[in-house]
Amino acid sequence: MARVQLVIPDEDRDRFVHQARREGMTLSAWLRAAARERLQERQQAKPFQSPEDLEEFFRACDRREGSETEPDWNRHLDLINQSRRRGASDT
Repeated sequence: MARVQLVIPDEDRDRFVHQARREGMTLSAWLRAAARERLQERQQAKPFQSPEDLEEFFRACDRREGSETEPDWNRHLDLINQSRRRGASDT
């Protein structure tokens, strides 16, 4: 198996890890799954033929998102502030 090294912003890493954990996956497994999904979508992409096709596309997006609600905005701010404090002195 090949090993790939990624250089990504800390904020992205934190978001990816958070989502991977929500889905019960490791970061590595989540990134592989995300890459496979993107590849599959790109290979199957076709233009919309009608307004109904477009509506079905958005319904499929809604189904894919699931029924979970997004984290509270204050939780987002806490994560942002934690990231900002990481590595900085408290003086």
